[in-house]
Amino acid sequence: MSSDPYGDRGNKDATVAKRHGEGSIVSRQSSGAAFPAPGGPFLIGQGMTGGYGKGPDILHDCTIAVERGEIAVIVGPNGAGKSTAMKAVFGMLDLRAGHVMLNGEDITALSPQDRVAKGMGFVPQTNNIFASMTVEENLEMGAFIRTDDYSATMEQIYDLFPILRDKRRQAAGELSGGQRQQVAVGRALMTQPKVLMLDEPTAGVSPIVMDELFDRIIDVARTGIPILMVEQNARQALEIADKGYVLVQGANAYSGSGKDLLEDEDVRKSFLGG
Repeated sequence: MSSDPYGDRGNKDATVAKRHGEGSIVSRQSSGAAFPAPGGPFLIGQGMTGGYGKGPDILHDCTIAVERGEIAVIVGPNGAGKSTAMKAVFGMLDLRAGHVMLNGEDITALSPQDRVAKGMGFVPQTNNIFASMTVEENLEMGAFIRTDDYSATMEQIYDLFPILRDKRRQAAGELSGGQRQQVAVGRALMTQPKVLMLDEPTAGVSPIVMDELFDRIIDVARTGIPILMVEQNARQALEIADKGYVLVQGANAYSGSGKDLLEDEDVRKSFLGG
């Protein structure tokens, strides 16, 4: 990928997102926990501690945040709690400590369904499409909470992912892995989310397809939608990240800009292969 992954790329049509409210910057730390700046970011899971059911804690005072128009990436070794942190922000496990704020509103007690209605779009790593439905039917399913005419949004998604327009009558399960991921992201965008959350969007795809998906993620962020992403391809993800979080055993180990983390010797040696 280019050393300047943003360049002049990006779809600047902001109408795919709901533009309600702005956040403020998050203080960037070279290591240790991340602390929100006064006023708070657009989306933040602050001091999250918790696990699944009655099991042990997987997250330990973990903080993840993202601003409007930013790409924030969560990386770390296997078993570090990356996907768990994402699920905690989305309300898929109960927090024993900490809270989640969206655009200044405490949504900690809300169900995932209610968080979608508040403007959170979530794309899980697996089982994220309806394989027997066509591409267009999958996108229509993404508009289930809308009562307005969503045809313009669908056209914007076809502009963002042109291959989906070509294959709109084809069953989504017949597509390649990268194309299925585009369907999953497109369906989430049909809700006109205020923030988009992606759990390992490039898992199992080739390096060429990975670069293409990252380009499209940049395009989405340029519309103004904050993106919070878990990614195993840490180096490539940090290249496009405004903000990065390195988790180890469910806790913040390092945080900072993507560029700073790529240049941090300890991060490179421990998590990026030197």
